[in-house]
Amino acid sequence: MGRANSGLPQAGGFPTVLFEKRDGVAWVTLNRPRQLNAYNMAMRDDLFQVLEAVRDDPEVRAMVLAGAGTAFSTGGDLAEFGSAPSPIIARWVRFRRDVWGRMKALPVPTVAACHGFTVGGGLEMALLCDVAIAADDTRICLPETGVGMIPGVAGTQTASRRLGLGCALDLCITGRWIDAPEALLVGLVAEVVPAARLDARAHEMARALGRLPRGLAHAIKVAVWEGMDLPLRDGIELERRLAEGHGSVSAQKKEFDTAGKGRRRRNTLASASRRSRGL
Repeated sequence: MGRANSGLPQAGGFPTVLFEKRDGVAWVTLNRPRQLNAYNMAMRDDLFQVLEAVRDDPEVRAMVLAGAGTAFSTGGDLAEFGSAPSPIIARWVRFRRDVWGRMKALPVPTVAACHGFTVGGGLEMALLCDVAIAADDTRICLPETGVGMIPGVAGTQTASRRLGLGCALDLCITGRWIDAPEALLVGLVAEVVPAARLDARAHEMARALGRLPRGLAHAIKVAVWEGMDLPLRDGIELERRLAEGHGSVSAQKKEFDTAGKGRRRRNTLASASRRSRGL
């Protein structure tokens, strides 16, 4: 069963990427289900704009990246690769907009909700999110070496950081398939859930991660992500600078409390609206 039957409210957005906000969580859904959400130029442009909206919206506290239909994403659209002079040129054209840098640099926590085929650039998109969870029907691989290429959506870098050297080299070089339980075992995903529960669990996780004020969450993300590229001494210095520059604990508490009151008020209004409709 694909995510089209998941019961989500109607979303807006662009032809290839849907966008909606619920409870302070931005749902960004790759929307080429007939092509198994293969990534093409149109999706590049649409996703770039949607991520820009997520970045600039102060009401968004977390984001879920998902895929419509029966797959999360099968990566680069081979139809476009075939029409380009070479696969390298096809990739270069896609990289003219730094979608992946924008996704990684979002100031809010991000959750990838993987299901079905999560392959190549699709898997690499999931690895650019802060946390990934998987439905029990998820099938994962990095097949780029089979066509004489290396993973090119930061996969060689994000896989090694999340999985460790040996496992990252195994998946990147062999291109072998793994299932959801093995993805959980090697640390690629944080949880495996029944497919019918994937959206609900991703939303729960995003709301939990989104409880912090955006500025505080962003500082933590910078400390963790950027710290991985630094020697321990420099990482600790980065942490100290971020802690000192982020403001007082009392100011953070005030922002946290204000955000909580706003969420409680919105939830109350939503509940009243549902009651008035007899829901």
